[in-house]
Formats: sequence, C-alpha cells, structure tokens
Amino acid sequence: MQNREIVLVGGAGKTGSRVAARLRERGINHRFASRSSVPKFDWEDRATWPGALAGATSAYVTFQPDVAVAWAADAIRTIAGAALECGLQHIVLLSGRGEEGAQRSEEALKASGIGYTILRASWSCQNFSEGIFAGSIATGQLALPVGEMREPFVDADDIADAAVAALVDPRHVGKTYELTGAHSITFREAVGEIARACGRPIAYREISMAEFKVDLSSAGVPDESIAFLEQLFGQTLDGRNSNPTEGVAEILGRPARAFSFYADEAAAAGAWRT
Repeated sequence: MQNREIVLVGGAGKTGSRVAARLRERGINHRFASRSSVPKFDWEDRATWPGALAGATSAYVTFQPDVAVAWAADAIRTIAGAALECGLQHIVLLSGRGEEGAQRSEEALKASGIGYTILRASWSCQNFSEGIFAGSIATGQLALPVGEMREPFVDADDIADAAVAALVDPRHVGKTYELTGAHSITFREAVGEIARACGRPIAYREISMAEFKVDLSSAGVPDESIAFLEQLFGQTLDGRNSNPTEGVAEILGRPARAFSFYADEAAAAGAWRT
C-alpha cells in the first residue's frame, strides 16, 4: 500500500513499543497516539480521537486500562467509527482471552464495519519483568492468589510479531487469533524458571484473595484497580484458558516462544537485578 501510515493507539507499552521497533526496521511510517503524543490522544477525552487518527491508514489499538472494563466496548465502538470517518481501513485490536468484557469489545469492533484483526492474548510473560510482578520477583518472592492453575504465558515479542503481520498483510483482515505460549505452566513453575535463569532462589507463595487485596492497598493501588484485578484473576485463571493454542503458528508460521527462552533472555538483560 502506498503512503501507508500506522497509528499505534495506546502509547509505547509492552507491545506498542515492540510493534514500533518492528515497523521502524521495515521502514514503515508509524506514530504513537497517547496522552504525551502530538496530537494528543486520551481514552477519557473523545474529542482528542479524530485529530490523533487523522492521516493514518490503519491502527494498532491497545485499550487502557483493559479491554475488559465496563466502558471499553462503547469506547471501541466509538473509536472504530471515528477511524472510519478519518479514512482508516483496518484496526488490529489487542484483546484478552476468556474475558467477557473483552468479547463485548471485539463484537463492537466487528459491528463497526471497519476491517479488523483481533489478537486474543493470554497472560504475558513480560508481566514478570516489565509489569506488576517485576518488583516482587526482584526482591525474591512473589505472592499471588493463584494455586496450581496452569497458564500458557505468551511472549510480548510474539504478540508484536503477530500485530505487525496483521498490519501489513491483508490476508489477516477479518480474522481472530488466540495467542498463547507453547506450553501451559503454573505460576509457581514460572517463578522456578525465572529463579533458574537468574541463578538465585526466588520463592512463590499462594495467598488468599483477601491477603492479595490488602497487599495491593498497602502498596497504594487504587480501589478501582484492585477491584479490576480481583475480577481479572477470577475470570481468566479459573481453568478456562489453561490450554495452549496454535494461534502464533497460524499467523506467523513458527512456534510460540517457550517461557524458558523468555526467562533466559530477560535474566541476561538484567530484568531482575536487585
């Protein structure tokens, strides 16, 4: 496509920054749309949306705080309409796996009439190194309200590769891919892999949801965010998402990265240095 420009809606987060790096390597025009971009984009200020989208031909959309929250579906419906009015032809939406709210957002995008690709991602490996668990891992102990439930953690690099493939190849328009890691492991096993990669002991402790909420509150996490995390842990870690899929292979033609590979790479980069 001539004069293609991709707008990355939601800023340079775990996947957005990786998508941008890949587009830059390919020489594909792209720009961020976030609270710090010019023009500014703010999910809570819809007046900013048209200006941030104008001039683009497609978009990679990551919704903040999460595509499963109550107001996400209406926001996705509205931004898809704004994108159509601005001349965009395609939206690649990063969605969740197994979340009822995320499914409502997906349906809103499909009903908008714009070309779409939906990437349903399981829990990201990078939550352990770039997200909410990183600090606890670095200090030597992660305590969560999760027992022996298995999760096929997906590498954010696989998500980014899938997003770029969807953005540049029209064969992926109108499709939904479930992106998971190659194998399902427990949170305890994940922490064990990280400990092995770091060469030092790191403990995993199962706690109750009540204890978890107290820990979050003590750390200054807002009540609204605590309520969302409680819902997220309850919905996505009840066994519905334990089985891995072939989504990464379907869109990329190669297997998903293993958690052990992620742990070795992150440890070598100093992710958990104390």
